[in-house]
Amino acid sequence: MSEPILTVSHMNAYYRDSASLFRKADSRKQVLKDISFSIGRGEIVGLVGESGCGKSTLGKAVLHMVKDVEGEIVHFSERPQMVFQDPYSSLNPTKTVGWILREPLKMQGKLSEQAQREKVSDMLRKVGLDESFAKRYPRELSGGQRQRVCIATALMLEPKLMIADEPVSALDVTIQAQIIRLLLSLNKELEVAILLISH
Repeated sequence: MSEPILTVSHMNAYYRDSASLFRKADSRKQVLKDISFSIGRGEIVGLVGESGCGKSTLGKAVLHMVKDVEGEIVHFSERPQMVFQDPYSSLNPTKTVGWILREPLKMQGKLSEQAQREKVSDMLRKVGLDESFAKRYPRELSGGQRQRVCIATALMLEPKLMIADEPVSALDVTIQAQIIRLLLSLNKELEVAILLISH
């Protein structure tokens, strides 16, 4: 395998159930049991399973978005990013695409405003959108275009690992193939490793 980007060793993840007539409050439910895998630089690793089996929990656990986790999760790169399955709820509807894409760069604080705008235009082209999309709002985009913007946002800080959590499940079948081809192209061009979660 190539240089590792991520290793997960004997990971267990749990959720806390809320109280009900039949359960005590905060009862602990195990969602993932003894998960181990690794991802190398530039690799695409597929994670396939039926709904409710814990796929999304695994992706969130890797990004430390799940609190109750045991085992070892080691990142060999900075700032892994996630693309969620619903592009409709992933974007701020009150902001333009350009503002959304620039936000990670502004928070990082390394580039001038002009350099940020140039990087936004470049990333839009990389995901198959014209730079004029920077002036549009999410409500003006199709589902496939919104998911392209979500992917672009995840790539703005040049991560070495991207977790794509069922990125095409909310899209029409004809658009799904386009997004998968885009991910394959970005993987090759940017050498970004991808954990692709799908049912």
